[in-house]
Amino acid sequence: MLIAKQKRRENIAEYILYLWQMEDLLRALNFDETQIYKTLVEPLQVDENTKKQTLAWYMGTVQLLQFEKKQQSGHTSHSLHLIADLNDVHLYLLPRDEKYAKLYQTAKPSIVDFGKKLEKHDENELELCFHALYARMLLRLKNHDISAETQQAIDDISKMIAYLSAKYLRYERGEEKYEQK
Repeated sequence: MLIAKQKRRENIAEYILYLWQMEDLLRALNFDETQIYKTLVEPLQVDENTKKQTLAWYMGTVQLLQFEKKQQSGHTSHSLHLIADLNDVHLYLLPRDEKYAKLYQTAKPSIVDFGKKLEKHDENELELCFHALYARMLLRLKNHDISAETQQAIDDISKMIAYLSAKYLRYERGEEKYEQK
């Protein structure tokens, strides 16, 4: 919960990837409250009240996964709504922000290739980007090698998502406004 709050304030993309990682971790712990406490909460160097709040946050995520029938796989509607919000900013920026449009054009072939490899046809491009970034994270955690070509594709996607995330947070904080040209 503490990490999630920090990531939400600082980088929306990292926050989404963190939520996906937590979903998988909760599945690995079989949604068992005792195991979640022992593994994720007890080791924290925080006061008991914060531990209770943290456990409640994890269990809330468990309940949401169960309610949405995503116990085996998939992501909560919360993270998917955030991606949809990011997609709105993506569509807004494309004709208005030259730097972002260039980042997107560089990443687009990789996004399309990744979508074909995953056989994901019903997802928007940004959701595909998050699947690519999450797949890289999982490969790193498992110490799998990543080809130079794949690493370049992920780097292109990462640069685009990093720029988009920064813009999203500036809009959300009111530091920049959507302006029609």
